[in-house]
Amino acid sequence: MAAERSLTDPQGGPRDSAYETLLVEQRRPGIVVLTLNRPARYNAMTDRMFVELEKVAAQLDADPTLRVVILTGAGRAFCSGYDLDDAEQLASLGALGMLDQQERAARALLAIRSLRVPVIAAVNGAAAGGGLSLALAADIRLAATSARFNAAFVRIGLSAGDLGASWLLTRLIGPAATSEICFTGRFVGADEALRLGLVNAVSEPDTLLDDALALAEKIVTNSPGGVQLSKRALQANLEVGSYAAALELENRGQALLTRSRDMPEALAAFREKRPPVFVGE
Repeated sequence: MAAERSLTDPQGGPRDSAYETLLVEQRRPGIVVLTLNRPARYNAMTDRMFVELEKVAAQLDADPTLRVVILTGAGRAFCSGYDLDDAEQLASLGALGMLDQQERAARALLAIRSLRVPVIAAVNGAAAGGGLSLALAADIRLAATSARFNAAFVRIGLSAGDLGASWLLTRLIGPAATSEICFTGRFVGADEALRLGLVNAVSEPDTLLDDALALAEKIVTNSPGGVQLSKRALQANLEVGSYAAALELENRGQALLTRSRDMPEALAAFREKRPPVFVGE
């Protein structure tokens, strides 16, 4: 079946080499590193990158061996936001043309956020504008000491309500801190980002990816189904309106997981304090 084809070949290289702006590499079993690959432009976003992000997310999600995705940038930056060379053309687009372009970008980030497995953003440098939004779309963020974050939208005459930033950042660090960062467009360094709760941990630049891989391996030791339904519950319950609705969603997830083949193995391994051997979801 096509849905069971692995994105990567047995040597860990990308099966689909059609990407111009991305690199896809399987570093460990079940762990894929997705790299934004426009280092000369600080991995700035283009329409081509948006199309490729949506495409690669669909391909990754169809790989049954996938357990964790690590998202990072090539070179000195994570992502500097929308490419300013392309941004100059935005004002000349008609209203519907601009809406079409905006929705293309939004679909790309939603596709990354909606991956069924955890996404770890390894923020190796500047994450500005849309780059901040992309980092926010991940489930977990690790930052190098060289990382800097800013909602650059107001600096180019746009709203900070872009690509999910206003919704996600407010939920991560609260409305007051979000307002100050978005209204000023200032940069937030790695240490401040950690203090605010924007990132989970800070690493030295040369150990950032190794730290992300180590975290991914900890996730991989757990049941695939348990992790995936945990992600679904955490994301969905950000949007429900009541405690009762959250409980209903959680109850359904637990009922499903007790019917899986992994749950008895995980329980037995926990009791015996040995690594579980998962046979499937």
